[in-house]
Amino acid sequence: MTPEGLEPDPLTPAARALCDALSAGFPRPEAGAEALRAAARAHLGVLPSGAVDMVADRVPVRVYEGEAELVVVFAHGGGWVLCDLDTHDRLCRALAARTGATVVSVGYRRAPEHRFPAAEDDVYTVLEWAAARYPGRPLVLAGDSAGGNLAAAAALRARDLGGPALAGQLLVYPVLDHRLAGASAETYAEGFFHTTAHMRWYWEQYVGPGGDPAPASPGLAAELSGLPPALIVLADCDPLRDEGLAYARRLSSAGVPAHIQLHTGMFHGFLGGLGLLPEADEALAGAASWLAARS
Repeated sequence: MTPEGLEPDPLTPAARALCDALSAGFPRPEAGAEALRAAARAHLGVLPSGAVDMVADRVPVRVYEGEAELVVVFAHGGGWVLCDLDTHDRLCRALAARTGATVVSVGYRRAPEHRFPAAEDDVYTVLEWAAARYPGRPLVLAGDSAGGNLAAAAALRARDLGGPALAGQLLVYPVLDHRLAGASAETYAEGFFHTTAHMRWYWEQYVGPGGDPAPASPGLAAELSGLPPALIVLADCDPLRDEGLAYARRLSSAGVPAHIQLHTGMFHGFLGGLGLLPEADEALAGAASWLAARS
């Protein structure tokens, strides 16, 4: 349903139908982690074969081997609490199929059982593992939502620690700034599937009671120079839109090539609508084209 005060509806009719269907089956944050996790996995069905599950230095991964040189280390979204290798299997398969890249999906430890920086540590561990497993091949960090946060954080860590060289970072509606201070966090707080209330709850789970969220916010990093080129894919009707735009501006100001794909009429998580939303297929095609150019 269209939120009061936002007439006409800023979502496309197809996006509104999908948004409302997803929202109807998704609990409020007070339902707790297990209820939210169950909702995230509710309609998975049978997953295709072909990918290989293995362990990368104690971190579970799912590897989609491709014929191209490019290797993409992918961190799934879900507020650091929900989702897993299965929920993002379709997206990772689509990225691998569209680019020919080898995609390594990271089954990082989740909050609240494992708080910051556990997930970030796991993504960086897998990045180092991938660099050793595929020596000399171009590496890109990628992720959606909280996974975008982890990809951006791992890119900063690789720069600061002299870690694996990166050809790029693909950040899909990323979580970047715990303050949620942009106008979009208020304008799209309710009625667009991902709510600002959910995001605040995810931050609480990730950093824990009394934890400092600033170190977990890549958007607040003091220095952004020296990072790899970025593609930031955003939904216009998303509480997180403005922090993504702000990060792109900061990257550009620091001399880092930063490209934005802003999809109007779309909500946070719209890439889950592959095959249902033309804009989701367009976003995937744009991301795949950008990734292919990293080789």
